[in-house]
Amino acid sequence: MSSPLISVLLPFKNTENFISDALKSLISQTMTDFEVILVDDGSSDNSRVIAEEFCNIDSRFILFDGGKGLVSSLNYGLSVARGKWIARFDSDDLNHPRRLELQLECAEEQGEKTVVSCRVRSFPFPNVSTGYRRYEFWLNSLESSSEIEHSLFVESPIPHPTAFYSRALIIEAGGYKDVGLPEDYELWLRLWSLGFQFRRVPKTLLAWRERPDRFSRTSSMYSLTSFYKTKAMYLHYVPCLSKKRVLIAGTGQAARRLGKEMQKNGFFIEAFLSPGLVDAHRELRGRPVISVSEWQVKGTFPLIVASRKPGASKEIKGFLEEQGLVNWINFVLCS
Repeated sequence: MSSPLISVLLPFKNTENFISDALKSLISQTMTDFEVILVDDGSSDNSRVIAEEFCNIDSRFILFDGGKGLVSSLNYGLSVARGKWIARFDSDDLNHPRRLELQLECAEEQGEKTVVSCRVRSFPFPNVSTGYRRYEFWLNSLESSSEIEHSLFVESPIPHPTAFYSRALIIEAGGYKDVGLPEDYELWLRLWSLGFQFRRVPKTLLAWRERPDRFSRTSSMYSLTSFYKTKAMYLHYVPCLSKKRVLIAGTGQAARRLGKEMQKNGFFIEAFLSPGLVDAHRELRGRPVISVSEWQVKGTFPLIVASRKPGASKEIKGFLEEQGLVNWINFVLCS
């Protein structure tokens, strides 16, 4: 039996209310040369029975036992998949009929060292917070490799269930790592550090379900601290940060938390930069806090822009560009 071109990697656990519609959205794909690797991560509801029904109806659906956690299930799915390409998908989301067709087209055009995403629409509307709508608008606006690369340390610009990538190269890069960090975001930064690029198909190809019990809402792997730890591990791969001597633009929670993790990873923080007046001898994380006016006189270390306040990063970016500084050369946006 010949191998399919695409393997849809779909671990699931206790999603009996959603999995049937999710799998139907795969059956309706315009691109048909795929298999669906269903990995049951220890379901205790009716999810497995529903998955078995689809396997009986359509031979492209294949059920495996996981049960050792999400990361283990993902890596097991990678190991048994036969497709050249992997399309990630979650059992509570919905695919546009052309998702596999259009992502395959982009991946083949860009090459195997590319992770292809797409635009998303979060639903149901009443469950989606204002903050999450801002995140959705932000990530949907990033399409080119450079746009996504320059935003890698702001938030994760690739929603995991939209990812489309080379199975062999992701296995070669070490697959998913179970290290207490957001497994997808850590993988994206690791792949980027290895020379991978990212692209987004400029069409809404995934309906992304928002619910309070979603794993990324309940697991400590996805806490803000975990994201700061992940960012700090990979920031030195940005060329302008390779010497690990920086200024941090910001004095709020984001700057303090990120600064702490950066210090753990060998960064030397020259100072924290405050937009307002600064009390004499003020410090954060054992380093001085200086005003903008003092910074403009005091040298040219690269800056980390660290703020989670809505609109602050955009405002700071605009100010820095007015000073003649360039994103990814003189400063890096984080949050």
